[in-house]
Amino acid sequence: MSRRCMVSGKGPLVGNNVSHANNKTKRRFLPNLQDTTLLSDVLGRSVRVRLSTNGLKTVEHSGGLDAWLVKTPAAKLDKQMRRLKDQVKEALEKRAA
Repeated sequence: MSRRCMVSGKGPLVGNNVSHANNKTKRRFLPNLQDTTLLSDVLGRSVRVRLSTNGLKTVEHSGGLDAWLVKTPAAKLDKQMRRLKDQVKEALEKRAA
């Protein structure tokens, strides 16, 4: 599983550890990823996702997983989230009909 947020797309960054003697060694800065379960009201089930804490805040701020998926263009989503967005759209269309 890659270390990439499914919402914000944040991934590892590369930098240097710098010692007191100014020696530089490579290091990685990893995003703060959390395996979480978000509830989809439209689908009526929970969805396991791997989000950064910033991505989780984004989803909650927009009104939940379903609202965030509807607002976000498909081009900005990763493969798994695109599939989920299609399922949510389909369920919303069935409710409206």
